[in-house]
Amino acid sequence: MTTTEQSPGPHHHDDAELAEFGYRPELKRTLGNFHTFAAGISYISILTGTFQLFYFGYGSGGPAYWWSWPMVFAGQFTVALCFAELAARYPVAGSVYNWSKKIGNPHLGWLAGWMMLIASIVSIAAVALAYQLTLPQISSTFQFVGDGTGKYDVATNAVVLAAVLILFTTLVNAFGVKLMATINTAGVFIELIATVVLIILFAVHITRGPQVVMQTNHTGSGYSTGYLGAFLVASLASAYVMYGFDTAASLGEESLDPSRNAPRAIIRAIVASFVLGGLVLLLAMMSVSSLTGDKLSTDGLQYVVLDVLGPTAGKAMLWCVLIAVTVCALAVHTAAIRLAFAMARDNNLPASSLLARVSPRFKTPVLPAVIIGVLALAILVVNIRQPQIFTVVTSIGIVMIYLAYLGVTVPMLVARLRGRWQPADGGRFSLGRWGLLVNVVAVVWGAAMTVNLIWPRAAVYNASAPYHWYLRWGAVLFVAIIAGGGFAYYWFVQRHRTGVLAEHRLEASPAPTAPLAAPTSD
Repeated sequence: MTTTEQSPGPHHHDDAELAEFGYRPELKRTLGNFHTFAAGISYISILTGTFQLFYFGYGSGGPAYWWSWPMVFAGQFTVALCFAELAARYPVAGSVYNWSKKIGNPHLGWLAGWMMLIASIVSIAAVALAYQLTLPQISSTFQFVGDGTGKYDVATNAVVLAAVLILFTTLVNAFGVKLMATINTAGVFIELIATVVLIILFAVHITRGPQVVMQTNHTGSGYSTGYLGAFLVASLASAYVMYGFDTAASLGEESLDPSRNAPRAIIRAIVASFVLGGLVLLLAMMSVSSLTGDKLSTDGLQYVVLDVLGPTAGKAMLWCVLIAVTVCALAVHTAAIRLAFAMARDNNLPASSLLARVSPRFKTPVLPAVIIGVLALAILVVNIRQPQIFTVVTSIGIVMIYLAYLGVTVPMLVARLRGRWQPADGGRFSLGRWGLLVNVVAVVWGAAMTVNLIWPRAAVYNASAPYHWYLRWGAVLFVAIIAGGGFAYYWFVQRHRTGVLAEHRLEASPAPTAPLAAPTSD
């Protein structure tokens, strides 16, 4: 292990972990404890995820789909615990990429980072599409394309609204982390208050008991496995929400005391999301006037809010949902930028020296913000006349994120079994003797859910006409092309160039008044 004596400074302790990777500190540390928590919970975004895919979960599994919420939480919580332990040890930008590289090997690290980067870009597009599910419910003025009844009206209008949001997140991220954190923190504060208020309002309007979550609405009748088949499809709606908690660690190079704050932020974000989101879903089904009809499986929670609260209060709450969607897209974009910067700093992407360049004025990588925004827009344009755009784009993004997470939890498990894993010391977060069991569950859960998500079922990937085999197998084909093609490029081209760029290398930093001690090896 290599250690380097660093000159004293206000953040010299925070920068200590960077020395293990051979990086010199370049990003400005301005984020406090609540900022890192806000980044994690805004990526998960209770109101965005539940409002975006409730219609799908309810339509696929009926009220009993609610049980997928605690199921997904239990599985993802084990992943979050593993990530918290890693965040305490390695709080660096591009968390998933650098963790996989450090505890696995550079090749696996590149693949995990690549999958996470592409998934993040897809997720930006998927989150931005949620504007369509909310704005036209507030006012028909926001249905710019047609009147919403045409075959492609909704999908095309969704792209228009999403493009506006992506342009906004691109500009904010280009102007530095301080502006992003200010907007994100304010948005998260509003989202949390709105969520608690929504829970209270649903609670005072309940019309039925919690036994509602035992109803399946006969959704399992079309499956050979009965309701289990319907439930596994419906669980996608919950799986979409609970990821992205690693964002708190990905901002580690811009956070104060990240090895202590990031683990706490990861755990708090996923627990808060589980409790608040679970109550929203449960009380929504307990308070809606009727569980019959098509509105719940077409308009989702937006319909429930307007039905229970009425047009005035309901639309006020939908504006809060809109704010949640905005900060969620902002957080996803931010995390993608840090990941691209981390990979480029290791010369692991095309034009790495440009992508890794930090703006001297804004202290943030500007070019990745622009390129990622353009690529997210391109995904939308390709799908502009695709009526199934919501579930298809979302599903593909989730699959690749689960695969990227496996790229961390699997090598971490191997390291534990070989006795090579050393958690952070000094009282920082550690799973202790529970580490092996938690890690095993995290790997089994991740593998099982990945298979469930990528399985080529018509109900997910080709639910409406036109019916084509390549649409049904779209996720398998897309993920295989991205993973196989990307890794082939890395293996034959980029692998031979890998190494920390000179301008980002610790040794390349300007010499201070007192000379640094020479690196020593244990």
